[in-house]
Amino acid sequence: MKRERAEVIALGALGWLAANDELWPVFLGSTGAAAEDLRNRAAEPSFQASVLEFLTMDDAWVTSFCDGAGYDYDEPHTAMLVLAGPSRMNWT
Repeated sequence: MKRERAEVIALGALGWLAANDELWPVFLGSTGAAAEDLRNRAAEPSFQASVLEFLTMDDAWVTSFCDGAGYDYDEPHTAMLVLAGPSRMNWT
């Protein structure tokens, strides 16, 4: 997957989370981010990776996001790995 596609998926996931009244406060609480900071951090690959890492914690979230956005179910995880870089690879 190319980095540009990974970024598009991450930003789509961020929008999906922001539109979800139940998950949005959970996401903000787990990342420690404030809603006001998101505009500044949304372009950062590490923040984009954290969005996707949060999303991929629950299969139901992944399914809902992917079904709505038209992605394959494995794409958010792959995008997270692309954005996080080689330090996040786990070969076990």
